[in-house]
Amino acid sequence: MQKITPCLWFDNDAEEAMNYYVSVFKNSKINRIDYYPDESLDEHFVGMSGKVINGHFTLDGNDFICLDGGPIFKLSEAVSFMIDCKDQEEVDYYWSKLSHVPESEQCGWCKDKFGMSWQIVPQRLGELLGSDDKEAVARVMPVFMEMHKIDLAMLEAAYAGK
Repeated sequence: MQKITPCLWFDNDAEEAMNYYVSVFKNSKINRIDYYPDESLDEHFVGMSGKVINGHFTLDGNDFICLDGGPIFKLSEAVSFMIDCKDQEEVDYYWSKLSHVPESEQCGWCKDKFGMSWQIVPQRLGELLGSDDKEAVARVMPVFMEMHKIDLAMLEAAYAGK
């Protein structure tokens, strides 16, 4: 059982977001959706009838909860989810699915159409930046800092001094 489950607050498109995310990530599913009750039952539900009060979904083995809470709170870059990618092909796949706000792109970070921030990072990046070869790391870092989507071939070339 997962001990900590992130809860994502959406204005009014939690169900659309869940459907989108489960289409992007393999081994994913919507587990349950609970909707706000009819607004005639309580004044606190005015305008919320039929919207998601709790959406439970799993993305590649990681559980999430989401809700439609209205415009009070917004998603921001203060919280992001990192996708650990095995190779450039996987980086390219997730980038094509999740990057929808070009002005928010930097160093492998992107923002999707719902405002969620993602870090799409190849595993090899950690190896390059964590290398004992400090001169190679010094060549990689400025190349990495100028990237939007991470290009592993460019980082490998910088590491090799090419």
